[in-house]
Amino acid sequence: MLEPCIDIHSHFFPARSPDFSARFGAGSGPWVTITDHGDGTGMMMLGDKPFRPVHAALWDPNARVAELDAAGVGVQLVCATPVMFAYSAPAAQAAYVASTYNELALEFVAASGGRLRALCQVPLQDVDLACRELTRAMRAGCVGVQIGNHVGARELDDPDIVRFLAHCADEAAPVLVHPWDMFGGERLARWMAAWTVAMPAETQWGIVSMILGGAFDRLPESLRICFAHGGGSFPYLLGRLENAWHRRDIARGMSRHPPSHYLRRFHVDSAVFDRRALRLLVDTLGADHIMVGSDAPFPLGEADIGRLVREQPDLSAAARSAMLHHNAKIFFRLE
Repeated sequence: MLEPCIDIHSHFFPARSPDFSARFGAGSGPWVTITDHGDGTGMMMLGDKPFRPVHAALWDPNARVAELDAAGVGVQLVCATPVMFAYSAPAAQAAYVASTYNELALEFVAASGGRLRALCQVPLQDVDLACRELTRAMRAGCVGVQIGNHVGARELDDPDIVRFLAHCADEAAPVLVHPWDMFGGERLARWMAAWTVAMPAETQWGIVSMILGGAFDRLPESLRICFAHGGGSFPYLLGRLENAWHRRDIARGMSRHPPSHYLRRFHVDSAVFDRRALRLLVDTLGADHIMVGSDAPFPLGEADIGRLVREQPDLSAAARSAMLHHNAKIFFRLE
């Protein structure tokens, strides 16, 4: 029998797509919808453009739970796809979008008997509205919040975003940081390079911004923050960052300590898809700071959730159990 697994990083979309265009006008958006092909597959649309092929587990909680059963996953956290954030919309619109999706996320997980739990989203372009929605959604039943790694040109060390993260610490709300709106433009338009090259770099830049921008120094250690996709390229390039910090004043930013000092301040998920990468992740952050994350049910997610951790060589039984479920229970305060 498989050891229980908690998957802290998966996505959902409501079966009843909200009609935000009708509410905000034809010039708003673009908004996300699903084209259901009627055979268990569909296409996620961004406005009138195809965005991503999907299948029924994205919008059907019964199909999702069946997949969890097949993979030996006990509990899975679900959250919005980053294109649903609406960070570029007027703040009032984004606040309505966030509260709507948060209620639909709670509806999605409600019939699962606790197998599915929801992370909320917030209108991060307006920190006061974001704090208000975070508080409301946590009281409504969400177990944490997912945010993007930046809002336009504002990085995670931006004073307003730091203020929001401080509010999360005050509310005991865990934070999952997901990369989105990747750099590169047309240069990375081939071969899904925005996802395979730019997305890991976005996550690395989010961590680096919090370190060198002094965000970790300004935030309480009670903040629970996790970066998706194994921290992106950060673990592999930590040595380069550390070397620069010690050898060049301009590479230190506002941080009080070298980058390695902050490794205990954040967690990552296990979505790295390679035993060598997971070994480096364990060596860098420690098994007690890694949780299973699948990125399900998308095509680039882990097909057999938790398998990488379950089959990782040279992990002690305690380290494997920590990564599979114990860390997530503590981080998200799951019963």
